[in-house]
Order: sequence, then C-alpha cells, then structure tokens
Amino acid sequence: MNLEQVKANKHRKKRNRLIFRITVLVILLAAVGYALVSNLTKDTTKIDVGSQAPDFVLEQVNKNNELESVRLSDLEGKGVMLNFWATYCKPCEAEMPYMQKLYPEYKEKGIEIVAVSLDATELVIDRFIDKYDLTFPIPHDKSGQVMDLYGVGPIPSTFFISPKGKVVKIVAGALTLDSLEGYLKQIQPE
Repeated sequence: MNLEQVKANKHRKKRNRLIFRITVLVILLAAVGYALVSNLTKDTTKIDVGSQAPDFVLEQVNKNNELESVRLSDLEGKGVMLNFWATYCKPCEAEMPYMQKLYPEYKEKGIEIVAVSLDATELVIDRFIDKYDLTFPIPHDKSGQVMDLYGVGPIPSTFFISPKGKVVKIVAGALTLDSLEGYLKQIQPE
C-alpha cells in the first residue's frame, strides 16, 4: 500500500465514522423529539366532570380525626373536596389555610375536605400539619396509586365530588378563598 492509498483509506474510515455518528445522533434526536411531543400532547386526566369518582383507601397521617384511614365510598352522601398536594408545592401551601378556615363550617353542612399528600415521608407531612394546625383528613398516597387512578398531573389538583359520588369540578392549580367556597357550595348536600 502506498501513501496515497493509506490516506484514502483513513479518509474513508473518517467519513464512515462521521456518517455513523450523524445517523446515531439523528435517531437519538428523533427519539427525544417523539418523547417530548407524546408527553406534551398526552392527556393526563383520566377522570372527567360527570365521571363516577373511583374508590380508594389510604391511611391517614393526622389521626386526631375520628378516622384511621380514608375510604372514599365511606363518604357517600357527603360532598367531598379531594385535593392532591405536597409540602414542597408553594401553591399547595398557599391554599391550605383557606381549606382549614372553611373546613369546620362546611363539615357541619355535610362536606368533607380530604387532602391527599404526595410527599415521600410522613415526617414532613406531620411538620406541615402542625405548622398550619390542619384538622381535616390528610391521607398519604405513598405509592402514588391514587394519584395515578385520578390522572393527577400538576399539583395542586382538586376534584369536587357530589354526595352521589360524581365529579362536579376539576381544578388544576391553587384555589383562592372565594373560588374554594364557591365550589364547596356546588357539592353541598341538599
């Protein structure tokens, strides 16, 4: 092999490596693009307004309530505000005082506020409960099973459920005191 053949061979190998790398890069970019598009267009809501709210059972963190665990079907006949939240979520933290403020009044009117925590550990939930002196039921969805059942995406997410167990309203994002009270009135038993 002469020098020109060696150079031509090296050039061909470089070109083949470049073509291979570009092909791999294009395939990776296509895969990432597909994943992004499919995730952005995917509808995470599994429960719609008018749907029957799926039943679940979760252990309660704040056992100062009369319930050790929360089973949605046990609340049949009551309006239920089912809120999904976490201590690290600032909008969740902002709406908790509103929920606590309205809870005693609306509990007497036949409405139960259930705030499902999506936190990793009960220790942070306990601290949060103590900080805001929360008295409504706070079950812990350790595995994310109920969150998945309801198709919860961003938090806070709240499902307002009628006394007959039908979803009346779904709110993604934080609630104001006025909007919260308006939704609670919609699910109040007659």
